[in-house]
Amino acid sequence: MYRLLSAVTARAAAPGGLASSCGRRGVHQRAGLPPLGHGWVGGLGLGLGLALGVKLAGGLRGATPAQSPAAPDPEASPLAELPREQSVAPWYPQTPAPPRSRCFARAIESSRDLLHRIKDEVGAPGIVVGVSVDGKEVWSEGLGYADVENRVPCKPETVMRIASISKSLTMVALAKLWEAGKLDLDIPVQHYVPEFPEKEYEGEKVSVTTRLLISHLSGIRHYEKDIKKVKEEKAYKALKMMKENVAFEQEKEGKSNEKNDFTKFKTEQENEAKCRNSKPGKKKNDFEQGELYLREKFENSIESLRLFKNDPLFFKPGSQFLYSTFGYTLLAAIVERASGCKYLDYMQKIFHDLDMLTTVQEENEPVIYNRARFYVYNKKKRLVNTPYVDNSYKWAGGGFLSTVGDLLKFGNAMLYGYQVGLFKNSNENLLPGYLKPETMVMMWTPVPNTEMSWDKEGKYAMAWGVVEKKQTYGSCRKQRHYASHTGGAVGASSVLLVLPEELDTETINNKVPPRGIIVSIICNMQSVGLNSTALKIALEFDKDRSD
Repeated sequence: MYRLLSAVTARAAAPGGLASSCGRRGVHQRAGLPPLGHGWVGGLGLGLGLALGVKLAGGLRGATPAQSPAAPDPEASPLAELPREQSVAPWYPQTPAPPRSRCFARAIESSRDLLHRIKDEVGAPGIVVGVSVDGKEVWSEGLGYADVENRVPCKPETVMRIASISKSLTMVALAKLWEAGKLDLDIPVQHYVPEFPEKEYEGEKVSVTTRLLISHLSGIRHYEKDIKKVKEEKAYKALKMMKENVAFEQEKEGKSNEKNDFTKFKTEQENEAKCRNSKPGKKKNDFEQGELYLREKFENSIESLRLFKNDPLFFKPGSQFLYSTFGYTLLAAIVERASGCKYLDYMQKIFHDLDMLTTVQEENEPVIYNRARFYVYNKKKRLVNTPYVDNSYKWAGGGFLSTVGDLLKFGNAMLYGYQVGLFKNSNENLLPGYLKPETMVMMWTPVPNTEMSWDKEGKYAMAWGVVEKKQTYGSCRKQRHYASHTGGAVGASSVLLVLPEELDTETINNKVPPRGIIVSIICNMQSVGLNSTALKIALEFDKDRSD
């Protein structure tokens, strides 16, 4: 090192040496400036020497054997250890994942992959998911875009249309009024809403009750106004289901006497449709119905009754299931009259009680932070914005906005009320549920003559679809008990699914409700079936929870 430094200094001091090869000094002298002195030469040599020395020292240190942890290198500079300290405690620390989230890492990864596949298959711009386990949110995430034009990504706080999950929210209002003795579910609706006219079916006076409205058994129409098409479709579906049931029973029991039952059933259906063995005329789907795209602003639920109150009933009340959002418009009017409050005011009180602070009715004028835009594909298969719609005519049946987090809170409140009665004997300190256990059992009990369009294994209950526990064969498919509701609106799809833990008196010790998995998914694309996806996700988390 000393020889190297001496050589550099000597060369710099020699005439025509380093100075002549250094463009800076030559230019300095050619510019007529005073000549650079030996101090500059010495400084240059010293600088070069120090630079080379640091480089050689670093190389030599890397070549030395590693020191034992018990005997640290005494020459190691504190600055040299800084990178190691940063790796332990970085300057910009990230919040570690909650312990429960880490427990479900496998389920989260699997569910995220499933959602990516669903999103890609349907071409949805964005999708948001939330999952809670035993009352604790363990995963929420957004995929894709809430606003494609402005490249705003989806996130857990994204607000979207929840569509028909609004019916389950409205059911809570009806249940609270029923528990308070302010609402009778089984008297004619005219007792509360005389503006709705009395009805006849085939010349016979019939009664429409609140209970029938809740379970879509009132006979009030949905968006399709053609009664003939609706009846033909219902008859065809009933016949098809009967054929499937007969074939299953024959295969299961090896009997043939079901043939007589089938013949009898065909006779009963003759008045419903003439061409039972052929498909009915094509009926428009909901998104081809003009009423779905209403732009008119209705001031209250009573005013919106004029859309359908004078239309004939499609079926005798109680006889057949006919899904009807307009039935829930009538239920909103019943809530107003039974409570003495405006429907939206009463619902906002419920949302406040449930801590659902981002759930509001959809209106165009207010600024709603994190609200997504909604999309559809046009005839050329291009993504376009949906047209403007005003949902004031159907607040109760499909007019609310929410987030996955709020829907998880709602699901957990329902599950808590459903289960708390089982835990009362083992834990007397538990708080009451928002709804009483007997109310929740009533709400989640399947109603005869109903259908669950998003899972044919289930039945409709009271503003929820319910699949009951069932297992036909040993070591084969086991059907879990769950409750859910899906939603489909202009440019939006949604689902809220509750998978209760299978409890018995021996397993509730040292546990508190709610016990189970809640999954909520919202999407800014219409006609996306999400119930089976939510069920798969719930079962993935239930598996990790059991393990």
